[in-house]
Amino acid sequence: MTNWRPAQLRLQALCEVEARLNLDPESIALRFDRACLLNEMGRTEDAKRSYLDVLTRCPGHLGALNNLGTLLYFTGYRTAARSAYTEAIRLHPDQPMAHVNLGNMFLEAGDLAAAREHYESALSISPQFAEAHQGLGNLLAELGQEEAAAQHQRAGHWDRRPTELPYRGEAEPVTVLLLTSGRRGDVPIRHLLDDRIFRTFVLLPNVYDPDVPLPEHQVVFNAIGDADLCRQALDRAVTLMDRTFAPVINAPAAVLGTGRAANARRLGEIPGLIAPRIANLARESLSAASLERRGFSFPLLLRAPGFHNGRHFVLVENAAGLSTALDRLPGDELAAIAFLDARGSDGCFRKYRVMMIGGRLYPLHLAISSSWKIHYVTADMAANVAHRAEEARFLEDMPGVLGRRAIAALGEIQNALGLDYAGIDFGLNAQGDVLLFEANATMTVLPPDQDRRWDYRRPAIQRVEDAVRRMVIEKAREQALRQSEDAEPTIYWQPA
Repeated sequence: MTNWRPAQLRLQALCEVEARLNLDPESIALRFDRACLLNEMGRTEDAKRSYLDVLTRCPGHLGALNNLGTLLYFTGYRTAARSAYTEAIRLHPDQPMAHVNLGNMFLEAGDLAAAREHYESALSISPQFAEAHQGLGNLLAELGQEEAAAQHQRAGHWDRRPTELPYRGEAEPVTVLLLTSGRRGDVPIRHLLDDRIFRTFVLLPNVYDPDVPLPEHQVVFNAIGDADLCRQALDRAVTLMDRTFAPVINAPAAVLGTGRAANARRLGEIPGLIAPRIANLARESLSAASLERRGFSFPLLLRAPGFHNGRHFVLVENAAGLSTALDRLPGDELAAIAFLDARGSDGCFRKYRVMMIGGRLYPLHLAISSSWKIHYVTADMAANVAHRAEEARFLEDMPGVLGRRAIAALGEIQNALGLDYAGIDFGLNAQGDVLLFEANATMTVLPPDQDRRWDYRRPAIQRVEDAVRRMVIEKAREQALRQSEDAEPTIYWQPA
């Protein structure tokens, strides 16, 4: 179960392809092989040019269009990636992969209708196409259609063995066992595990065959992050960790304690922090009277547990609006959340995000919006110079902007969660208290688009990315050190 080739073998393969190209310079197949090898070796810019060279000579080359699209996507050129996938679909309507790639992009952007169209198109071409089932399963989960989502996830993960991701580095890799649920509650971490450094095996505890030994690994990264949505996967991951001696990042048992309601209860005692009252309630029991008995008052928030990015999350202004809100939300259980007013003196709402990586705090972004439901991509940032300047000050001087009281509270949150990778979304009140919105492992760290307006954000994001990679490498080194000190070699897995 390996697709890793040592650097010397890749270089040898590239030299062989170059030699054959000298004899047959017009060969499209050899030029494509050269582009793929450059990509595998991590020579990203050379690979881009080589794929473009193939497309100049053969504009409809399916492999070059798909591979170039993926390369563009992971290097931050999402518009160009979408164009490559769209062209692949136009020229090859009977091939499913570009549909899935484009569907994944639409799903990430929140355009569920467009994403569904592409996943279903892929399945109409190839009914057993695993990646299309996986994508459609994630989409249906976003819509709250859990039974249908589970069916597609089972079809998408029919092979119950770990999956090895490509490794493109030249040095000996750091081997990572990445645990995921295959659902929307996973930590979006894969893009931070640089495939020029890490050789990654992806394992889904929910479908993993217990008779199959774990692949050899130096460190485990548990990317199952949503305690409300993924409890079964986390429970199975806890059991699975009994079969490894490697260091574990985000121990599943620690993640299990980070549900929204549980966090509000335990973090609410921290000085300088205001946590909202949260209660998970059966839909049929929700009424203005029952909410009042539990200590809630209007306005309040209702959300369907397990959803992110503002989906199925509404503000209920008064008792009269409760019925309408319930009609808009899926699920038999809903979370009632006390509304924390994070408006500043200018009337705008602010949401800060700070990442917790390896025991340290890193500012990631500040979103400013006229709406209470703040997400960076929909906040008033791109067109507002003053808001971007305020965010820049936060990224450059987090302690100065937040104040000592808030910084101390953030440190206490980090200690209470006990996670190696997590994030905190919060506001501030006039007294400098932290208004807790969310604190868990599911926080996204994505580079901004290639737009000069966002250049001020890149150093802060790079510091977070570097911290994640440094943490994983250091954990692996700890394991290697322990192994070298053992009288007998350390084993990384045990048969069930």
